[in-house]
Amino acid sequence: MKVRLIAHLFHRHVDGTAVIVERTPGDRWETVRFSLPQELGRYVVEKGSITVDGVSLTVAAVHDDGFQVAVIPHTLAVTTLGARVSGARVNLEVDLVARYVERILAPG
Repeated sequence: MKVRLIAHLFHRHVDGTAVIVERTPGDRWETVRFSLPQELGRYVVEKGSITVDGVSLTVAAVHDDGFQVAVIPHTLAVTTLGARVSGARVNLEVDLVARYVERILAPG
């Protein structure tokens, strides 16, 4: 029997904060680029999950100093992300699975 996990797993607490670096509107979605605290970088992967201000999103790309997501118009309309501007500070929570994997692989 195959089991598929189709949800993002989070505790709903804040791991750190980031700043909106750039917003780029598009026809079907808006690309939003964020800074990323160095200590959280190991938990953020392309096509992985991250929560920004309580909104669960999929990471579209990872950069040396941050990451970006693609946010659809509906999400922008029904969350605080639609009103956030470049330079705004946001709360981050990294994917719970990444934390568990790190713990399992840690020595000792």
